[in-house]
Amino acid sequence: MALSLNDIEKLFEQKGHEQYTGEPVTMLQHALQSAYLGEQEGASDELVTAAFLHDLGHLLHDLGDTPSMHGVDDVHQYRVVPFLRGLFSDAVIDAIQRHVDAKRYLCATRPEYHDALSEDSQRSLKLQGGIFSKEEADKFISEPGAPDAVRLRLWDDLAKQPALQTPGLSHYMQIARRCALKA
Repeated sequence: MALSLNDIEKLFEQKGHEQYTGEPVTMLQHALQSAYLGEQEGASDELVTAAFLHDLGHLLHDLGDTPSMHGVDDVHQYRVVPFLRGLFSDAVIDAIQRHVDAKRYLCATRPEYHDALSEDSQRSLKLQGGIFSKEEADKFISEPGAPDAVRLRLWDDLAKQPALQTPGLSHYMQIARRCALKA
């Protein structure tokens, strides 16, 4: 069952105040900051929307706080896809679906990247399959949406700043509406 844009907005209004697991920001702050960082780099509406919605899958489950501390990978990057299919193009969905593998890729291709990850991100990395081998990294980066997923992932890592001011929910919902397949 696909979500509507109104459903997405309501989900952020109802659950966005929850703490982003293991980080000093809420789920909504993280989403807004990720989108803001993409917007500041001049990313397309589709990629800004992907950055805004990349962790929406976390809001679609009830696994409690910090599932990774309990050895659970919530597979949020896949959980959200059926809810967005039909509402957004593959450009949005591919970047969302691949943002976790982008972390695995960056750890494989940039040795300093792993050490800069937050504690929760390092913990979830192990649950998500660990660092890619060279062959896995080469295969990943050639997949549709992978380069955009890498850009999104870098914004994702920076979007954990409690004092960073961003435009509000309505601003990024408006961008999402511009690139939605249907309103």
